[in-house]
Amino acid sequence: MNKGGFVKAIAEEAGSTIKDAQAFYDAAIAVLTKGLKKGEEFNLIGFGTFELKTRAARTGVNPQTGAPVNIPASKVPAFKPGKAWKANFN
Repeated sequence: MNKGGFVKAIAEEAGSTIKDAQAFYDAAIAVLTKGLKKGEEFNLIGFGTFELKTRAARTGVNPQTGAPVNIPASKVPAFKPGKAWKANFN
């Protein structure tokens, strides 16, 4: 499912317009992004947790030459599904 299909499914599930669902989707992504940038963690009970993790600097290998390459430290968003939500799939 792509973004358009997801927004349409939200609109149908909530009984609202696609325009309203699009606004909700955009706002939710913006709030998550801003909060994660500030170092906040989002714990949505029954769904999961969004957090920002730090990857340490490391040395990689260039696959073409085999030469070592320094990979700098970086921050990446991470999602850990909640136990209750995960139980829906097994």
